[in-house]
Amino acid sequence: MPSGRTHDQITLGMLPGIAVVALILSRSASQTLSLCGAFLFSGLMFGPDLDIYSVQYKRWGWLRVIWLPYQKLLHHRSWLSHGPIIGTAIRLTYLGAWLGIGMVLTRVLLAQGWNISVDSHSLVQQAEQQSRRYLPEGLAILLGLELGAMSHSFSDTLGSLCKSAFKWLKP
Repeated sequence: MPSGRTHDQITLGMLPGIAVVALILSRSASQTLSLCGAFLFSGLMFGPDLDIYSVQYKRWGWLRVIWLPYQKLLHHRSWLSHGPIIGTAIRLTYLGAWLGIGMVLTRVLLAQGWNISVDSHSLVQQAEQQSRRYLPEGLAILLGLELGAMSHSFSDTLGSLCKSAFKWLKP
């Protein structure tokens, strides 16, 4: 299994190729940038190894405490953390839950502490409008997150297969 440094090198090494392919296929700088940014984020901070005390986990700084329940719930290299699509979907849902909790707490504090009201209905309408307007970029972000996670899982699998093959070849 590759080290955190090796995973980082794989992510950074793949980036130029992913950027070229994304630009050719999309013919859009904003979609390419969205995909590449998400790929980097996924490869360096949001990948499958958040289920252990890893380089990705440490990069969250003091916010890494939010990943402790995730680590307790998932076994390392399980299909729920390292599996195609499901791993990224679970991490997005998990992070989204934390963001939702943060938004609710912020709203409560603003309403209580400073007597500031927030028009939730207006915020939801604006979010819906923006999500429709930027749908291609949003899809590019999802694809970038998944590509970053899959480059990680693929290199883990390839590393394990090579290790097994070398053990088998030794006399």
